[in-house]
Amino acid sequence: MRTAFFKTLLEMAEHDDRVTLVVGDLGFGVVESFAQRFPKRFVNVGVAEQNMTGIAVGMALSGKIVFTYSIANFPTLRCLEQIRNDVCYHNANVKVVAVGGGFVYGSLGMTHHATEDLAIFRALPGMIVVAPGDPLETELATRAIVSHRGPCYLRLGRAGEPKVHSGPVSFQLGKAITVRDGTDLTLITTGGLLSIGSHVVERLAGDGIHARLLSMHTLKPLDAEAILSAAQETGAIVTLEEHSIIGGLGSAVAEVLAENCEGRVRFKRLGLPSIFSSHVGTQEYLQTMYGLDADGVLESLKPILDLVRA
Repeated sequence: MRTAFFKTLLEMAEHDDRVTLVVGDLGFGVVESFAQRFPKRFVNVGVAEQNMTGIAVGMALSGKIVFTYSIANFPTLRCLEQIRNDVCYHNANVKVVAVGGGFVYGSLGMTHHATEDLAIFRALPGMIVVAPGDPLETELATRAIVSHRGPCYLRLGRAGEPKVHSGPVSFQLGKAITVRDGTDLTLITTGGLLSIGSHVVERLAGDGIHARLLSMHTLKPLDAEAILSAAQETGAIVTLEEHSIIGGLGSAVAEVLAENCEGRVRFKRLGLPSIFSSHVGTQEYLQTMYGLDADGVLESLKPILDLVRA
């Protein structure tokens, strides 16, 4: 995802001299190409994310489209007050980019686990919240938030995430992508767990369960229409996210179902408990520990599958 983001950002900057990048003294292996090509539109503020956000707002209010970029919690939670008071309150054209959503930097411990960010950014007035599912969605999301006037949050993986979409897709902020259709149940994913969701529905198909797979790349605004269609057309809805089950995708879907009197649909949230992880290791290891790998998801689905089969 990170590679797709920077490739697209460079292309957009070639055609729009407002596109500017502000970073917090990291990622030189990937940001160097932008810095060398557009030195007057690149700023390294040092390890000072609050200042990074304030500088970005000043640039945005002077007409720039400004991307701030850093690892996991640093461009988000460390400077949350500046994002709330400066970016959102002034509706500044700032795009906050966090690389390493979820457990991507799992081996560095809980300080680098980005597992509450979606909930917090969903609550910020005026903020668009985007978590693409694969490199193609990342490219399309980057183009979309450049075109959108106002604050945006882009949550990325890191590198090496597999491409899930085999062909062109229609991407629109606030509209889910139907990756696979089905009528027995609906699996809704956000962010990098799209590939796991794809493996899960393929294995379900082998057992005769026809599952719909939705990539909910935008959490705010949320595609309520796709959720309600799933509630009416399939036997159950399950959400899957590498994020706390509080306030993220699962909570957002539950709100839509409750407010539209769809409480009768079988519904389950799969994500992380509201704890700080006591485990340290690779992203894959931590996904397995919390049941977010394909085997763990299938195990969690067994009670719902029994009801669907009944």
